[in-house]
Amino acid sequence: MAINPLTLLKLKDRLGVFKEEHPKVLPFFHAINERGLVPGSVIEMKVALPDGQEYTTNIRVTPNDIETIGLLKKKE
Repeated sequence: MAINPLTLLKLKDRLGVFKEEHPKVLPFFHAINERGLVPGSVIEMKVALPDGQEYTTNIRVTPNDIETIGLLKKKE
């Protein structure tokens, strides 16, 4: 599957905007990456909508999750 070079340029620009608007997110992920996820870790996600509705979920990391994350992190 080929990736359109224009799409990559747009993605790079959007990532720059994201980093400016949400400066704490990437350092958070870098800290997690440095420490490393291990099986048994819990990842929790919460979305709070402007109307007050909230959605929360979590997963307990498994060895399969670690393998999948490793594949996503690999650079080809």
